[in-house]
Amino acid sequence: MDLETLWFIIIAVFWLGYLFLEGFDFGVGMLLPVLGRGNTERRVMINTIGPVWDGNEVWLIVAVGATFAAFPGWYATLLSGAYLPVLVVLLALIGRGVAFEYRGKVDSDRWRRTWDHVIVLGSWLPPLGVGLLLATTMLGLPLDANGDRLGSPFEAVRWDTLLGALAFAGFSLVHGAAFLTLKTEGEFRAHARAVALKVLPFALLPMFASLVLVQLREGALWTVITLAVAVLSAIVAWTRLAADRDGQAFAALGVLIATAAITLFGALYPDVLPSTGDPANTLTIDGTASSPYTLRVITWVGAFGAPAVLVYQGWTYWVFRKRIGTRHIPPVHTP
Repeated sequence: MDLETLWFIIIAVFWLGYLFLEGFDFGVGMLLPVLGRGNTERRVMINTIGPVWDGNEVWLIVAVGATFAAFPGWYATLLSGAYLPVLVVLLALIGRGVAFEYRGKVDSDRWRRTWDHVIVLGSWLPPLGVGLLLATTMLGLPLDANGDRLGSPFEAVRWDTLLGALAFAGFSLVHGAAFLTLKTEGEFRAHARAVALKVLPFALLPMFASLVLVQLREGALWTVITLAVAVLSAIVAWTRLAADRDGQAFAALGVLIATAAITLFGALYPDVLPSTGDPANTLTIDGTASSPYTLRVITWVGAFGAPAVLVYQGWTYWVFRKRIGTRHIPPVHTP
C-alpha cells in the first residue's frame, strides 16, 4: 500500500473517531432542554460528558490537520469552498466550550439558562456543519482546472449536502440519548432510554438516505455490503434498547457509524473531492497529496504520537466509567 492510500485511510479513521466520540456529546447538548427537567438533571447531563468533551474535539483538529499535512490540495479546496459552514462550526464550538466553563460561575437561574441556550445551539450547529462538510467532499463542488470553487460562497449548501447535515445531526441525537442511557441511573436513565427508543427510527432516516445517495452516485459493489451492515446495526441498536441492553445498543451505534464511514470513504476513493461540473477537474489522492518525503515524516510522527493520545483518552474514559445520577449532585449549587 502506498503512503497516499494509507493516509487517506488514516484520515477516514480520524473522521470516524470524531463522529463517534463527539457525536454523543453533541447529542447530550441537543437533549438538554428535552431531558433536563431542572437544574439538577441538567447538571447530571453535563457531568456525563464533562471529563471527555474537550478531548473528543481533538479528533476534529487531528482530522483537519492530517488533511492539511497529507493532502494540502484537498484541504485548500474543501475548506475554502465551504468556508461559511466551517466558520459557523468554529464559532459554535467556541461558544459551547465557553458555556460549559461559565455555566456554574454564578448562582443564578437566569445566568444558567442563558448558557444552557448557548450549549444547545453549540451542540446543534457543529454536527450540521460537519455533516454538510463531509457531504460536500463526498458529493462534490463545481471546480475549475486549478481546483478552485466556481460560483458563489453558498455552492456547498444544496439539498444533497443539507441531507448530509441532517444525517450527522440525527445520528448525534440518537447517540447522545443512548450514551445518557448508558451513563446515568434511576428515573433519569429510564427517561433517556424512552427518548432514544422514540427518536431512533426517525432521526436515522437522513443518514440512510444520504448513504444511499452517495452509493448511487459514487459507490462500488462492495460498499453495498457495508451499507447493509449499517442498516442492520441500527435495527440491532433499537432492539437492544428495547431489551434494556444499553451497552449493546451503544456498541451497535458504534458499528453503525463505522460502517457508514467505510461506505462513504470507500465510495469516494480514489477521489477526495468530485467536480460537479467537468469530471476532469475532480481532485484525487494522487493529485492533492504532499511529497513522498512529507508523507514519510508525518507517518513516523503519527506512529509515535497517536498511541500516546489513544492511551491517554482511553484512560480518561476508564476513570470516569461509572454511572451518575441526581443523588451525586449536591443539593446546593456550588460553582
